[in-house]
Amino acid sequence: MPNNQSIVVWSKQGCSYCNEVKTYLEEKGLPYQTIDVTENDDRRDILEAKYGIRHVPVVEIGQGNAYEAVTEVGIEHLEKTLASN
Repeated sequence: MPNNQSIVVWSKQGCSYCNEVKTYLEEKGLPYQTIDVTENDDRRDILEAKYGIRHVPVVEIGQGNAYEAVTEVGIEHLEKTLASN
C-alpha cells in the first residue's frame, strides 16, 4: 500500500469483528484512523448515505476524496482490497 494512502475504520465498542480488523491492521503495521459510531447515530447516517448500510465495521482505503470501502464481513475482503490498492 503506498504511503500516501490512508485507512479509516468505522467501528463501535464491543464489536468483535471491529477489533479483529484493527488487530489485523496493527499486525501488518498499517496505520489507521477510527471513527466510533457508538452512541453516534449521525455517523451511522453517514454510512447509510455513502454505502446504503448502517452496520460496522466499514473500512475505507484510499487517498484524497477517492476511497474504496470494505463493507463485507471477513478479513479476506479486507486483504483483497488492500492488495489491489
